[in-house]
Amino acid sequence: LVQQLAQPEQWFLDRFHVDAVDLGRACFSPEKCRPWVLPDGSEAVVPAWFQPDRVNGDLIFRDASGLAIGKMPEGALYIDQCYWPLSGEDGLDNYEPLEEKMQQVIWAGIPSPPYEEPLTDERIDEIAAGYINPTEGTLDFALMYIPAENVYYETVIKYAQDKTDILKYALDKKVIPVSPNLLYAYLMTIVMGLHGLQIEKQAAQIRENLKKIGAGFETFTANWDVLGKHLRNAQNQYDEGQSKLNKFTIQLDQIQTGGESDE
Repeated sequence: LVQQLAQPEQWFLDRFHVDAVDLGRACFSPEKCRPWVLPDGSEAVVPAWFQPDRVNGDLIFRDASGLAIGKMPEGALYIDQCYWPLSGEDGLDNYEPLEEKMQQVIWAGIPSPPYEEPLTDERIDEIAAGYINPTEGTLDFALMYIPAENVYYETVIKYAQDKTDILKYALDKKVIPVSPNLLYAYLMTIVMGLHGLQIEKQAAQIRENLKKIGAGFETFTANWDVLGKHLRNAQNQYDEGQSKLNKFTIQLDQIQTGGESDE
């Protein structure tokens, strides 16, 4: 809206096979819009954070302190800078505090996606509560994807006036901010970790199966020992019976031989 450009509707993107969208559209939430009337009288919707003042047909844009820093004259399509933070006598030699003075430049002072909703402790808590629930099968941490390197930097850096170190707070809540360059590395780390867990799970299953096989083998060994004992007893009984049979045969032969001699 700094250059009051339209955002094409989805059917238009589909019609011309548009496969890339700007970062602002990617982070834009249609639910957070409000009605608006363009300079030509056309009705439209604009983000709720777009809150210029109408003064004699002009649109006046102010920074957080209420200072008018930008102006869109009636009938124009652009916002012009109307306050120059470095325009003083020592402006170019005294640009500190730079961050504060940059917020008086329309490109930084007027919010736009994805900057219009700063990351807060409450948002971190909301992410943690909504996406970290191991009892329901989630991991015990969540990745918060920030779709631009510069936005990621602005998110994780702690300025002197910040009351909370948002990066430390997020990590304490196990919410890990990742940028486009970091996302792949984190995902591969997670994949490797899950692969390791899968191997460990398989190893545990193998150990359990080995325990079952060991128990079965012990039972078989016990039965085999009993069978061997029975076989040894049977062999002993056979040998003893064979010995007695041999003696009986000898005695029978002697009796028969003695009878023949008497005749």
